[in-house]
Amino acid sequence: MSSLYDRLSPVVVNLPPSGIRRFFDLANQMQDVISLGVGEPDFVTPWHIREACMYSLEQGYTTYTSNRGLPELCAEIANYLTKFNLAYDPASEIMVTVGGSEAIDIALRMLVCAGDEVLIPAPTYVSYRPCALLAGAVPIDVPTHAEDQFRLTADALEGAITPNSKVLVLCFPNNPTGATMSKEDLERIANVAIKHDLFVVSDEIYAELTYDGKHTSIASLEGMKERTVVISGMSKAFAMTGWRIGYVAAPAPLLSAMLKIHQYTIMCASNMAQRAALEALRNGESEMERMVESYDRRRRLIVQGFNEIGLTCHEPKGAFYAFPDIRSSGLSSEAFAERLLREQGVAVVPGNVFGETGEGFVRCSYATSVELIEQALERIRTFLESLR
Repeated sequence: MSSLYDRLSPVVVNLPPSGIRRFFDLANQMQDVISLGVGEPDFVTPWHIREACMYSLEQGYTTYTSNRGLPELCAEIANYLTKFNLAYDPASEIMVTVGGSEAIDIALRMLVCAGDEVLIPAPTYVSYRPCALLAGAVPIDVPTHAEDQFRLTADALEGAITPNSKVLVLCFPNNPTGATMSKEDLERIANVAIKHDLFVVSDEIYAELTYDGKHTSIASLEGMKERTVVISGMSKAFAMTGWRIGYVAAPAPLLSAMLKIHQYTIMCASNMAQRAALEALRNGESEMERMVESYDRRRRLIVQGFNEIGLTCHEPKGAFYAFPDIRSSGLSSEAFAERLLREQGVAVVPGNVFGETGEGFVRCSYATSVELIEQALERIRTFLESLR
């Protein structure tokens, strides 16, 4: 008789565990660790947003909502997206999800059939490849490089396209590199997508965390709205990671298909968390702007610090990650991260977990205090000196 393990789905069995989580688990077993690995704001959700949730509980808003989400929240999301020159009908083109992660999952499941190829610029967020595999698709990495500031180029995209290519996933501002794409960059990518009839899943969770100019959504470009699923949420810009409120904006036929999956697997996002999100969108912009200003100061501090201690680091233009080049250490990304943690108590994430082109780099989140960033930089300096 076969073991239970042998009877599991081969797709799930062959999925690697999260490389990020492994380093978190190691760090949790140690004392006096400075973590530059956590990809979430170090701010507490602003009080008036938490208060809105508590008030909703007092009022008894503990039931299911519409599958699509509270109508007033969908309307507020549609209004909010106009700041990025996006126009969506809240009644048919907006849906509230359980974080951006659910939106990524159901967008890919809605779009692909077995054997379709999903093009994923790399290095990038760790969930896209597993979600593509779980949907039956074939994930294809499209390399980006430090010399291009990790932006996706039209030539690289063209070179990866085959007759089976169906979907392009974009994540800009990017996790882990902090790269952004200008309007001109995106216009070149849009031309390729239209030429090859690709759908685009655009994860714009870090849109508000853009430090050089204003974020451009590829869906705002001519000919792109009808082939693009825009994904975002409350986690990063509004310091609401644990609330698990994301949203998706897409043409009605696409959204209707995603809604079917959402109905059967999730039902709806939390009622009280949706009401907190409503308060955030209506009255949370000033706190968001203060958080972004703080990230910007830390961004400049950590980039300058890495360059001063001998680790070349391009200037991230968005999100809250630096991606220094550690090849001068002579260590692989995995070895660098593990030894740095064990010898100096600084947790970073090896770049290779974000794709093969991340090898030789490590991801460092600057969503932590200036004091801890300065201490971490000094410990990394000491570690590098021990290697010489």
